[in-house]
Amino acid sequence: MEQKGVQLDRETISCSICLDLLKDPVTIPCGHSYCMSCIKSFWYGEDQRKIYSCPQCRQTCTPRPVLVKNTMLADLVEQLKKTGLQAAPADHCYAGPEDVACDVCTGRKLKALKSCLTCSASYCENHLQPHYDAAPLKKHKLVDPSEKLQENICSRHDEVMKIFCRTDQQSICYLCSVDEHKGHDTVSAAAERTERQRELEVSRQHIQQRIQDREKDVKLLQHEVEAVSRSADKAVEDSEKIFAELISLIQKRSSDVKQQIRSQQETEVSRVKELQEKLEQEITELKRKDAELKKLSHTEDHNQFLLNYPSLSQLSASTDSSSINIRPLRYFEDVTAAVSELRDQLQDILREKWTNISLTGTDVDVLLPEPEPEPKTRAGFLRYSREITLDPNTANTLLLLSEGNRKAERTSQRQSYSRHPDRFTGWCQVMSRESLTGRCYWEVEWRGKGVYVAVAYKNISRAGTSYECRFGFNDKSWMLICDTNSSTFWFNSILTRVSGPVSSRVGVYLDHRAGILSFYSVSETMTLLHRVQTTFTQPLYAGLCLYNDGTTAELCKLK
Repeated sequence: MEQKGVQLDRETISCSICLDLLKDPVTIPCGHSYCMSCIKSFWYGEDQRKIYSCPQCRQTCTPRPVLVKNTMLADLVEQLKKTGLQAAPADHCYAGPEDVACDVCTGRKLKALKSCLTCSASYCENHLQPHYDAAPLKKHKLVDPSEKLQENICSRHDEVMKIFCRTDQQSICYLCSVDEHKGHDTVSAAAERTERQRELEVSRQHIQQRIQDREKDVKLLQHEVEAVSRSADKAVEDSEKIFAELISLIQKRSSDVKQQIRSQQETEVSRVKELQEKLEQEITELKRKDAELKKLSHTEDHNQFLLNYPSLSQLSASTDSSSINIRPLRYFEDVTAAVSELRDQLQDILREKWTNISLTGTDVDVLLPEPEPEPKTRAGFLRYSREITLDPNTANTLLLLSEGNRKAERTSQRQSYSRHPDRFTGWCQVMSRESLTGRCYWEVEWRGKGVYVAVAYKNISRAGTSYECRFGFNDKSWMLICDTNSSTFWFNSILTRVSGPVSSRVGVYLDHRAGILSFYSVSETMTLLHRVQTTFTQPLYAGLCLYNDGTTAELCKLK
């Protein structure tokens, strides 16, 4: 009986739901048997329909069958367990699509635990046991499960490749070594692996060292970020405090000026009212005296007239006309002019000092990435477009500014601009109000016989007609001359001829940090006219120069 039990098919006494040996087996009306807990769980989902089916044959029955333990099956399972029949492996022990299957298992294969390079086969735990027990098999090379074992077999001789040919840099079998690889430099695959393993370890050491170095660099950069952030936070805090003090000082000066004006107003009004009262009293006295004299003039008694006339004819002293002379009060206009002059001076100081503040703020020395390449399309350039306006304080008096100080026109009549130290007095030039750093792009649309499109440092000379003041003729400015026939580039009085199509619109691209300045002819396409590679030491300002009456140039709106 025991021998026959061992030979039974495991599936015969297994539950088709859990795939394990039956536990508390029950048989339902159709004749199929299940674990009691498995069929209860299965039928639990069918309680709402009140129709109960068999998981295998789908035969239905109503009402729900009463489940009674099949004692004969239960005893059979227990007896078979004692005679060596074991429970089925758990479902996760079977090989799936991504697992390496045991080559010995029949039917549903188990997962392989190891692969044998000598046998070129993979084994589950049970079938691997002989490799641990049998002395000849203990010498075999076991590795983690692999599906590529066939790659270890020589395709020509169907032998395991245990030799490595250094001459041809490939694995071979022992027959290959005495055949087509005869005379080659050959070693065992294990020896080659050992040497390559040493090289691998050296490579790993280098990689690990580089990782450590880069991690140190990352930490340094992180410390740099924290230091920059702390410095920036402190600078913001200190700047806000300083500007608050400046604002407080200006507000105090404003209050003082207001108080002085009101005090002078009170003094002047009091003086005028005092004179006004004197005049009104004098008018009253004169009217009374006039009435007495009128009455006297109508007296018919000659003696009475002559008696009273001397006393009535005498007039009191008149108010000094010089003291009541109304003079124009220019005191307050002078105050307004002084405050206005102070405002202009502050604006000039802030504009000049702001350049130094901006330039100082760019001197943070950290490891920076490589500069971005110059754009290839107009859409790419427009990412860096800047709104630029012309500074009226720099415009030559023969230039008329319009369109919100974006357009300049050369005229024959001088404009009534005020005197300013930033004004170009000799050349018909004008510079932008905004300083240019980082990556910037702008376009100039021109009409007429020609235009100079330039960039320059703020400290370029302004007064006179020397080359120190002229765009492109000193080391503080770079200039492209565009006319109806050709283009030329000038820097420090050196001319470079430019080839390319003449266009009424010129694009200028600046990468201040990378030291790149490029001029483009803009039409349906972007055509490079000239590129400069240098080092810019200060913020730049856009510049225009118009050398014929009626010529116009406008900084285009690009957004």
